[in-house]
Amino acid sequence: MPRSYAAVILAVGASAAVVARDQCCFQLTASGGASGTVGQLSDGQNRIGGGYPPATYCINNGGITDSSGRGCILTPPTTQFQCDVGASPTTGFGISSSGEVEYNGSTTFYACPAANGIYNIYTTPVANQPKCTKITLSSGGKCVPAKPTPKPSVVPSVASCPAPSTVTVTQQPKPSTVTVTEKAQPWTTTVVEHATCPAPQGPSTVTVTQVQTSAVAPPPPPPGTTEIKTTWQYTTLSPPTTKPAPPPVKSSSVAPPPPPPQSQPSSLAPPKSSPPPTKPSSSACQTELSGAYQTPHLIVPVSSSQPDHAYGTQYNATITSSECTIFNFDIPASYSGKSCSTIFLFPEQSQLETSSFDISGTGSIVFSSLSSAANQQTTWNNAPSKKQQLGSVSPVPGNSYAISTSQCSPGSTQSIEVCGTGSLSLSFFEDWNPSPIGVYVTSC
Repeated sequence: MPRSYAAVILAVGASAAVVARDQCCFQLTASGGASGTVGQLSDGQNRIGGGYPPATYCINNGGITDSSGRGCILTPPTTQFQCDVGASPTTGFGISSSGEVEYNGSTTFYACPAANGIYNIYTTPVANQPKCTKITLSSGGKCVPAKPTPKPSVVPSVASCPAPSTVTVTQQPKPSTVTVTEKAQPWTTTVVEHATCPAPQGPSTVTVTQVQTSAVAPPPPPPGTTEIKTTWQYTTLSPPTTKPAPPPVKSSSVAPPPPPPQSQPSSLAPPKSSPPPTKPSSSACQTELSGAYQTPHLIVPVSSSQPDHAYGTQYNATITSSECTIFNFDIPASYSGKSCSTIFLFPEQSQLETSSFDISGTGSIVFSSLSSAANQQTTWNNAPSKKQQLGSVSPVPGNSYAISTSQCSPGSTQSIEVCGTGSLSLSFFEDWNPSPIGVYVTSC
């Protein structure tokens, strides 16, 4: 009766392209077309140059926050790297083995001038800014993924067959040399070897079958009594991918929203169906993005010309007598007991770095709170009813307006609809980069 012997050789290694790790903190230094320590403005914009004190950042699960706990994001559509209050960090960031910050596997960033010798940071070059230059961002060796120490191989003794009276073995030629270059150490490699030996009666034949995990398969063996089969398998983990934010839709693609209250520009009166307007409180909160403030988390245009069409969330606001835009604000629980002001920021065109606006005609823009929260399926016809008219202004570039102030509603979503009157036509890209433009909620 044949006897079987088996030998198992196990070699264990470890490697990963992305290593799960706890939060790790570091400072950044830029090099390349623009160089220097990365600092921050008070609003969380990250800057190279300008003498700002070094900023500290922490990375956790692919997202970066600053030392103030603000989530670091890539603002659409320019992909500027900045950290905002209440924002969830953009994921996809990492630290390479050489200590450079990566985004989606790339260590290339762009520095574009904000002022003489001062640069904003982007992941893509900004259109119409020819002075943008490639840079890399170094963590100074902090938060570099550690390389695990491979465990020693465990090699049990190999059983041998009893010597037969005659053994016939056809040898294979020596295998060709295969060189594999790889940054990561191999995962677990398992070699299983079996030997089957017949009883020692007359001439015997030894058949050896070897199964091995490897990276390259050698050519098939020549005919004979010895056969070697080799198969390699490697597994490399990849970081989770994130979908880029959708590009902003130009105002020209937004259909008109619900007509605002009909009134003469010089004497604005609310429609009969709306509650009477409230006067802004004398104790309005700040009309600038400092301290506690909220940016809109949903911007939905509605149009009387396409009353059943849902445009979904946008980045552009369009305001005319037949088009309105609804802004959703998520009021955090930390605002309990505080006052909240609805403000409208309307800087000069020359003050804008990454946004723009178009304005024509005469009239006012009317702000109303809605009875419930809008969503991406909101249309002119199914929009929530107006709860209260908050106020109105005749916008002039270079001004900031406090529309209304009241007690904050912590833990709620507040929808504010903005419509136009008269021949006024206003469109703008909501942006909190310098100088901020659009509708915001501040707290005090």
